[in-house]
Amino acid sequence: MTVSGPPPNQLLQLLDASDLDRLRPHLATVELVRKSVLGEAGAALRHVYFPHGGSVSITVSLSEGQMIEIAMLGRDSVVGGGAALADGIALTDAVVLFPGTASVLEIAAFRAVAAASAAFRRLMVRHEQTLLAHAQQSLLCNTLHPVEARLARWLLRARDLSDSEILPLTQEVLAQMIGVRRNAISLVAHALQRAGIIHYSRGQIEIVDLRALQMTSCSCYAAVKAHHFRLVGAVP
Repeated sequence: MTVSGPPPNQLLQLLDASDLDRLRPHLATVELVRKSVLGEAGAALRHVYFPHGGSVSITVSLSEGQMIEIAMLGRDSVVGGGAALADGIALTDAVVLFPGTASVLEIAAFRAVAAASAAFRRLMVRHEQTLLAHAQQSLLCNTLHPVEARLARWLLRARDLSDSEILPLTQEVLAQMIGVRRNAISLVAHALQRAGIIHYSRGQIEIVDLRALQMTSCSCYAAVKAHHFRLVGAVP
């Protein structure tokens, strides 16, 4: 299905009309199915995705099987843009965390538009800078901040992209995302629930008190949003 009308993705909304016209014939709308793999570290990418909704988890893995999320992308982002501008080989894994839809195009078409427009290239490079800033902030956060603050920061980002206070998440997934053991997530989730900040049931977290969750989070949440706004100008 070809995309028509105003683009739902915020990066596409920032394009000049001429660049958007170059992209439109190549864009199609696809479903982002939960747990589907959009990119695998070391593998060649075939497509670039501009999410409309939902979220995509960008993760790195160790040979021992451990993994951690370095960024969560959604309608304010592009998945695979940096690799497409380089050699087409993914440096990280990209897996759909929350389902949604996206505008998708083949790498060759993406590169053709980038070759024809300096403004398009600049926007994609600035987005890659935001992704790097997000990854650096995540590393700092996971190294220095307590689990409670890290979990709050992650839940706030997930809420921003999903537009919902109810998030379908297991403790196992949350533990992987912020790089802790499952029992640590269990303890913190129960503490937040006792404080009336979230309500946790099997496979689902509901944000009950958004203001309190924001106060529980560390400064990394606001820092990442500020970097994104300064470099790209689009935030959920």
